[in-house]
Amino acid sequence: ANHLHGWVLSHPWVETAMRVMSFLGSPPWFYLLLGSAALFWWFRGAHRRLTVFLLTTGLVGGLVDTLVKVAVDRERPSLVHPIATAHGKSFPSGHTMLATYGYGALLLTFLPLLPRRLHRPAIGAWLATVALIAFSRLGLGVHYISDVLGGFVLGLAWLVAMTAAFSIWRVERGRPAVEPTEGLEPEVARD
Repeated sequence: ANHLHGWVLSHPWVETAMRVMSFLGSPPWFYLLLGSAALFWWFRGAHRRLTVFLLTTGLVGGLVDTLVKVAVDRERPSLVHPIATAHGKSFPSGHTMLATYGYGALLLTFLPLLPRRLHRPAIGAWLATVALIAFSRLGLGVHYISDVLGGFVLGLAWLVAMTAAFSIWRVERGRPAVEPTEGLEPEVARD
């Protein structure tokens, strides 16, 4: 962590890139994306359940992050020459957790609109985005590696739990269970 921090300090362009990546995992940016996507699905009418999925996953996921931060109560790294500062507690990395479940939820809702050949690259892009956001939080010196790993694991667990709940909801409505690699509502592609 100290070596990475020193390297970022000596390369201003890297610091700028890390700040941009970190911003892409910030709550204000994400909630703008989430709200836009939720409105998109709401106005499509037949797929309003995707709005419920996005809002529940995003908003309750933020609450889960806050509750874990309060329960663990871990202080942030203390560096001699900090590049950035952050408020709140350190574990888990909220940016990493939010990127994992947030961008994952967006991917699952929009995946059926993509041609099948782009499904794997889209999943790869999601994972790469999460990794870059996590790395940016380390490079900026506001988290320990266990914070970003914990954020990823908790974010993935939350996304899996919400996907499973959505799948149960579909089955109760007489539709087949969700196959995540096809998206939450494969019927969207036909509409």
